Amino acid sequence: MALSNISQTLFFYDLETTGVNPRGARIVQFAGQRTDIELNPVSEPYNFLIKLSEEVIPEPGAVVVTGITPQKTQMDGITEAEFFKIFTNEIAQPKTVFVGFNSIRFDDEFMRFGLYRNFYDAYEWQWKDGSSKWDILDVSRMTRALRPDGMNWPFAPDGKPSNRLEYLTKVNKLGHDNAHDALSDVTATISVAKLIKQKQPKLFDYLLNIRSKKSVGEFVKNNKTFVYVSGKYSYENDKLAVVENFGNHPTKNDVVLVYNLLINPSKFLKMTPNQLADAWAYKKDQKETDKVPVKSLQFNKCPSVAPLSVLGDSDKVRLKIDDKLIKKHQAILNSEPDFYNKICEAIKIVESSYDQQEMVIDSSNVDSKLYDGFINDSDKKSSKDFRESKPEKLSEISSKFTDPRLKSLAPLYKARNYPKSLTPEERAQWEVHKSTLYTKNLPTFIKQFEQIAGSASLSANDQYVLEELKMYVESLIPPELYG
Repeated sequence: MALSNISQTLFFYDLETTGVNPRGARIVQFAGQRTDIELNPVSEPYNFLIKLSEEVIPEPGAVVVTGITPQKTQMDGITEAEFFKIFTNEIAQPKTVFVGFNSIRFDDEFMRFGLYRNFYDAYEWQWKDGSSKWDILDVSRMTRALRPDGMNWPFAPDGKPSNRLEYLTKVNKLGHDNAHDALSDVTATISVAKLIKQKQPKLFDYLLNIRSKKSVGEFVKNNKTFVYVSGKYSYENDKLAVVENFGNHPTKNDVVLVYNLLINPSKFLKMTPNQLADAWAYKKDQKETDKVPVKSLQFNKCPSVAPLSVLGDSDKVRLKIDDKLIKKHQAILNSEPDFYNKICEAIKIVESSYDQQEMVIDSSNVDSKLYDGFINDSDKKSSKDFRESKPEKLSEISSKFTDPRLKSLAPLYKARNYPKSLTPEERAQWEVHKSTLYTKNLPTFIKQFEQIAGSASLSANDQYVLEELKMYVESLIPPELYG
């Protein structure tokens, strides 16, 4: 629909995928609903299944959660190329705020890799022509922490506070009949957003207005100490921390390092960079006070931040925030000016280790190389010509690309979206590509499948989708690879 007369709209969206890693997993369902700024629908919802490419082996756990089998995507879905054409032409309209529930850390990543894989700019949809992004998960976290009145707040089965979407809708009696169906999750997210807007309109509008990279940057510049909610912070404080900005990130622009002043810094100040890097690694059952209480705050991730003045005395009691302890920790932190430099060295050690792991994992997988660099203007123009060409012309146009990633993606794009157009040579190359991935990923699939299939808690539908998945994988992979 044309939206030229509408100043701003929100597009709530959700994905279901074949796994959790956007470098290799795929989107199998996309759903979305456009609303006005008051959260009222302004168009019909979108809901697509997307055909699964033959080289992808879904994670069994993901298939059980979504109930979407590969066969169903093949029967009822459209190709990735068809979907992303609809997305860029119809959905990515000017002045659209793309909104989800945990979308910034999950769904947005899958969209970026999908756009890249299909020869579109991976970033423009969230910044060009006044567009932007937002995430209701952190909005709900900050509402729970700072302004909980008017809503019911759920707890997980283990008794810990939880802000999962299905829990929020259940305790607040909001419709959410089919959790982990993308369209149902979109409707549920809008319902939660409406409830927060109704009960705490000032906080809702504040977080909507501060979501941009520029606004967050200005806030951090003007507030040395502030409150910040994040999934990485403790349940005991409702995911909220009082933090101090103590310097820029050593390797990333528009990112600052913040220290959680709820944690005593004394023992961390004594650590070497290598010890700090080791403490950064995830350890099962690690105590909160043993985790390095330093976090990267990225301006472009819509962090939920607010000035210290939002904390009233009753809030501090409820959130276990002691002003005297905060000041004590702040004094200790500032007594060791070299701590910032040691943290920066530790971050470089951690990032170096991570980069080496990524090189091993993804060295042969061009689908994973989105962040290896930006696509130049000449290749962007060639990408448009490539997308708009007939299948039989794709190989000819791909010779114009200068970026080696695009040259490698081109035959994969053709095979995934137009398999009937492959020449014998191209089909042989496609079979080699599939076989390479099957050999790499099959052992993990078999292990995961056996673990899940052996669970006593599987429903009849779970058993059905697992059996369908097994038949699908067996239809793709030569029997000798199972050996």
